[in-house]
Amino acid sequence: MFDKLQGVEERFMELETLLSDPGTIRDRDAYQKSVREHAGLSKIVSVFREYKQINGQIEESMSLLKDGDLEIKELARDEVETLGLQKENLEKALRKLLVPKDANDDKNIILEIRAGTGGEEAALFVNDLFRMYSRYAENKNWKVEVLTHHPTGVGGLKEIVAMIQGKGAYSCLKYESGTHRVQRVPVTEAQGRIHTSAVTVAVLPEAEEVELNIDPGDIKVDVYRSTGPGGQSVNTTDSAVRITHLATGLVVTCQDEKSQFKNKSKAMKVLRARLLDSMIRDQNEKRSEERKSQIGSGDRSERIRTYNFPQARVTDHRIGLTLYKLDYILQGNIDEIIGGLTSYYQARALQNEESAKAN
Repeated sequence: MFDKLQGVEERFMELETLLSDPGTIRDRDAYQKSVREHAGLSKIVSVFREYKQINGQIEESMSLLKDGDLEIKELARDEVETLGLQKENLEKALRKLLVPKDANDDKNIILEIRAGTGGEEAALFVNDLFRMYSRYAENKNWKVEVLTHHPTGVGGLKEIVAMIQGKGAYSCLKYESGTHRVQRVPVTEAQGRIHTSAVTVAVLPEAEEVELNIDPGDIKVDVYRSTGPGGQSVNTTDSAVRITHLATGLVVTCQDEKSQFKNKSKAMKVLRARLLDSMIRDQNEKRSEERKSQIGSGDRSERIRTYNFPQARVTDHRIGLTLYKLDYILQGNIDEIIGGLTSYYQARALQNEESAKAN
């Protein structure tokens, strides 16, 4: 591990030299790439340097244990014990920092929420979840932009697709993909019986144009008139856009804007994100089960969480976390859940990394 850390520090210093080189500064792409890599290594280098400093202090204190003065020896012994605990904590931190980072962690995301089983009740819960994620994003000072949505007649949403822009958005929300189950008494239920409905959430990393170039010949673009709930016309121009990716059969529609150009631009963002997500999933399927467990598959077919209204309970089934503060969580206060999931998957990744080295 420490040979690897030494290599990371050497690379960090190389990047510092590169970033002060006029040639690198003139090459905008090379400069930005170096800046991103430098920023990505800064945390681990900072902790590694602190670790080396602690090691040096332990060696100095160890040498004082041979001193003839009993008081100095006692102070040195206490110092070695204290520094030893600090060293142990820094070692744990370094092992976590060495876990391979998901290349998409710093990206913006495309958030897709769709009603599953449960009819209108599921559609109403789509609205609840979107509000929860929007408020979480607001707390993080992230920007939320609705790309497309399909409302129902009583305040629900059949589906909503939105972009969330902010540093680390994918890192925080990538484990939200899956089936979210809600248990509550519907407003329309006269008997007061608890119904169970389901909503699916997909969190896709945004794909940049330079990262995923789509050949114009591979897509078919159709335009049509936007419609709203019940079929009434939203506007009188053919501004709604449907894009079909011919090679994969993926279809994306967008009608939220009155401008055909804006709708097409939004639809292309969603299409690129879905294609990138499909590529990532294909790559994961080709890897071993061990590797897939390291990165967390985010399988959308998996039932990941239950929101039980009568008990005011939220349970995440992957980590066995149950919290009795449903209203608080639906207000966007999901840091405790996000933190638990991140720690769980980091621990799994670290365990798998160490098992792979042992074998």
